[in-house]
Amino acid sequence: MQTTKSLILIGVILVLLPAGPLCAQKDPSAAADQALRSPQERLISEIGRLARLSGGVVGVSAVHIESQKRISFNGRERFPMASTYKIPIAVQLITLVERGELAWDRMVEIRETDLRPGSGVLAKLFDKPGLTVSLRNLFEIMMVVSDNTATDLLLSIAGGPGAVTRQMRAVGIVDIDVSRSVFEMIAASSGVRKLPPDATPARFDRLEREADPGLKKKMKREFEADGRDTATPDAVVSLLQGIYRGDFLRPESAGMLLDAMRRSQTGEARLKGMLPPGTPVAHKSGTLGGSTNDAGIISLPEDGGHVAIAIFVKTSRKEATEREKAIAEIARAVYDFYLFGCPESL
Repeated sequence: MQTTKSLILIGVILVLLPAGPLCAQKDPSAAADQALRSPQERLISEIGRLARLSGGVVGVSAVHIESQKRISFNGRERFPMASTYKIPIAVQLITLVERGELAWDRMVEIRETDLRPGSGVLAKLFDKPGLTVSLRNLFEIMMVVSDNTATDLLLSIAGGPGAVTRQMRAVGIVDIDVSRSVFEMIAASSGVRKLPPDATPARFDRLEREADPGLKKKMKREFEADGRDTATPDAVVSLLQGIYRGDFLRPESAGMLLDAMRRSQTGEARLKGMLPPGTPVAHKSGTLGGSTNDAGIISLPEDGGHVAIAIFVKTSRKEATEREKAIAEIARAVYDFYLFGCPESL
């Protein structure tokens, strides 16, 4: 008798329960809130979720160039540019060539004290004094392989950091600052307080190894808080868009710069990391200390247009691979948003 009553009770309960698995049910109010959010708001929320993968502070800015639809996540916050600052250096250099103040066939002698640590090929290929390279070739290896020796030489030839920053102001971009050479930035982020004027990569390595660990930590914190050689993601996207549209450079010059950026051999796991294979991306990556960046222009398939995008990570203590994964995930979310979200109707 007790068993029969129990079965009847269970049957009644089952009849009263809603159809479908309980775990599939959602809070109606939460679903309604989600439906009321705009596509941009949902994307920003997703970027915030993905940003946590980086272990640091993330800034994202993007604009669909043809429709001018924008998204921004910490887009007005300043981030160390690292090697993405080679884009404004390139703009200043090309501007001087366009004015006739420099020539691409100018030959530049490279001395041992011109060599720089970090990325690139010149420091590895340098064998003995007497090496000369054309301005055009220095530009190529700065943009394609992110060569630090070429960058500091070109920065000096282009008038120095101040000239680059003034050029950014001249084209209406106020939130990009170039203040130091690559060598000075590397030293500041590595704990080398005083950089000898005749330092070579080998001598710098010794100074870095001998630096006090406490000083290293202190200088690293100072570097991350320093406003020099920083930019906002919004400003970098404005620069990229201006390059693409020919606002700052002649069409042939802009094309040359974007072609070099399409052939970039660094940062392959960042903006391009999760995009469909073969997606054209003209970009420049940057890595220094706790900062990992990538900025460029993504071409959408068929007549989808182009997206100028900058994704910056700072103050992260995670491995570079984890930061790169976060950048790749965010880049794919932005790509899908502009590809499938019908930007013209947003």
